[in-house]
Amino acid sequence: MLSIILIEPKTAGNIGAIARVMANFNCENLVLINPKCNHLSKEALDRATHAKNILEKAKIKDFSVFKEFDYLIGTTAKIGTDYNLNRSPLTPAQLSEKIANSKRKIGIVFGREDSGMKNYEIERCDFVVTIPTSAKNSTMNLSHGVAIILYEIFKKSGEKKTGENITPISQKEKDIILKKINEILDKMQFATKEKKATQQILWKRIIGKAMLTKREAFALLGFLKKMK
Repeated sequence: MLSIILIEPKTAGNIGAIARVMANFNCENLVLINPKCNHLSKEALDRATHAKNILEKAKIKDFSVFKEFDYLIGTTAKIGTDYNLNRSPLTPAQLSEKIANSKRKIGIVFGREDSGMKNYEIERCDFVVTIPTSAKNSTMNLSHGVAIILYEIFKKSGEKKTGENITPISQKEKDIILKKINEILDKMQFATKEKKATQQILWKRIIGKAMLTKREAFALLGFLKKMK
């Protein structure tokens, strides 16, 4: 079971945005350690959108909550050297390899918006993870960081992804659409044969790159049939 743990969050809007992200990736357990704002304020609830239930059942705890987890994973934007083992991190993709589909009680800990996690807090974690970012702008918005890490874990979990139930068109359907487009082009006046040929190539590329679903292709064909 995976939980997101926020240390002393200061901005209600950030908490709401994190709840929304958690819902996107089927993570429902939110723990707030000594929060400095009201996680049920209007700002938080508005930002959460359809994830208000995550805010409503969020647990307000102190640091003793760390003992309730089988594994604690810290997050940091400050990468150490080989000699600083506490800040020798994994990437989100490497983390997902380790914990996706795990039945253990795992907490991913995110630090304060302004100062992140302190060294002694990181020391209490089993290991840390960092998101590769620009050296000039290494620190991400808190909710964005949660989104990236949960995305990697969700992607690796083997759950059904959005789009797997959508049927793409085959070459046969593409040929039917292009045939109809060519029939429309045949009725148009072009200055040269080359200009008409350019349009035919252009539409072939557009239909190819669009990678239409069967439903989209059906709607497009219906529209094209209405054109005189």
